[in-house]
Amino acid sequence: MALKSYLPYLLRRAKEIKEEKRVVRLHTVDYNGTDYWSSVVLNHPATFDTMAMEPETKKELIEDLDMFKIGLLHGRAWKRGYLFYRPPGTGKSSLVAAMANYLNFDVNNLDLREVQCNSDLRRLLIGSANRSLLVIEDIDCNVGLKNRENENDTTEDDKITLSGLLNFIDGLWSSCGDERIIVFTTNHKDRLDPALLRPGRMDVHIEMSYCTFSGFRVLASNYLNVDEHRLFKAIEDLFRRVKVTPAEVAGELMKSNNANVALEGLVKFLQNKEREVMTRS
Repeated sequence: MALKSYLPYLLRRAKEIKEEKRVVRLHTVDYNGTDYWSSVVLNHPATFDTMAMEPETKKELIEDLDMFKIGLLHGRAWKRGYLFYRPPGTGKSSLVAAMANYLNFDVNNLDLREVQCNSDLRRLLIGSANRSLLVIEDIDCNVGLKNRENENDTTEDDKITLSGLLNFIDGLWSSCGDERIIVFTTNHKDRLDPALLRPGRMDVHIEMSYCTFSGFRVLASNYLNVDEHRLFKAIEDLFRRVKVTPAEVAGELMKSNNANVALEGLVKFLQNKEREVMTRS
């Protein structure tokens, strides 16, 4: 009896140790590579602690991923689809890296503009790594991704179609036994076909907001190692009136290692943004 109860524990610990030593890799489309993929080590520093996201949104995403990990521990293969949307510079790509580091999953970055036809798309999806995040960025901008009503004249070797993408994703979901996550990103959620947005394809929709004061505090800690400063109140007031992305804020904070200089520069940047908005209106 002791052996029966202890053996599953040993197997589980062996799997956990193997995962801890596993190096996260980034796979990109390469027609000369194995299964059309080539890979490099993903050395991205992003973690959930360093993400300038709304705390509640971050909390909900982590809880969802924790449920995913619980499923792994109990041997359940769980597939999950996410949609990250909002303007460029709001941290969509960094969030993908944070998820990969959190789960210790590889990233398969699928640029549909590099995929020549539906048959190649099928091969790429089948060849994507197990226990991975399959990422399709800027889904609304990909060349050749036609709406379903315009697909009547397409053939197997035509440029990839929306129906082809949906069918292959659904097939991958139903046939693979390993854990998979798919992430779509877009700057324009309203341009997406409703068929893509339904549960089972994009289960969780996460709006990547413009930088808020709470997000700024994370960035200030990351780049300047400061948690409080005399300029924080002025910056908080400006964030209530000005829309800027986390990337823009990070760009200003990186201009100096001196907190006073960097934060004064950020205040001027935000004030200039506010004047530009007032001038246009």
